[in-house]
Amino acid sequence: MDSILLKISIMLVPGLMAITCHEVSHGLVAYYLGDNTAKSMGRLTLNPLKHLDIFGTIMVFIIGIGWAKPVPVNFGNLRRPKRDMVWVALAGPVTNTLLALLSALALRLVVSFTSGLTGHAAQGFVEPIIYMLAFSVYINLLLAIFNLMPVPPLDGGRVAVGLLPPRQAAVYARIEPFGMIIIILLVFFTDIFSYLFLPALDVGVRLFAGPCNQIVFGVVEKFLMH
Repeated sequence: MDSILLKISIMLVPGLMAITCHEVSHGLVAYYLGDNTAKSMGRLTLNPLKHLDIFGTIMVFIIGIGWAKPVPVNFGNLRRPKRDMVWVALAGPVTNTLLALLSALALRLVVSFTSGLTGHAAQGFVEPIIYMLAFSVYINLLLAIFNLMPVPPLDGGRVAVGLLPPRQAAVYARIEPFGMIIIILLVFFTDIFSYLFLPALDVGVRLFAGPCNQIVFGVVEKFLMH
């Protein structure tokens, strides 16, 4: 029981922050580009309860990646729908990348300034912070990489639709109703995770976390692999 509570306490805050900020960024960029749908529905808030998807949150603790309720965007309201769709879609992965970078910098600073601390009280206070920052690096990088997969309705798919010529974009957009089925098949029945996501994630963690990369990998192994 204690291990389950520890896992929840370490993963819940960075996990909710990652998926909440991802969705809010879509809505904010859409708002500035002409669509106020998310704002009118009260979704431009960092209150995670407004964005919570129960199943998506549970999946954070099971497979290390989750999702929130998508922020509604009416692309027809955008000033230049085809071009602006790309910026709205990219907002999520860019936000997660920035959060991963900030978490990695904070992790380096905390480790650097607390490396000489001794005693159970000090370690008991600092260790959870290090764990949460390390998991934040992981979950944000994974969300950024995963969402760039060029399959609608993922952000990468929306970017592809926005960049393709109109005729090809219309054909490609028709994949969206079947997109989640395609994604599930790719993730669970192919080696795409091992051959694409994990190597990209490994490079990102090593680049961002630097000398603290083993802490990130250790936290992932400790809380996701067991």
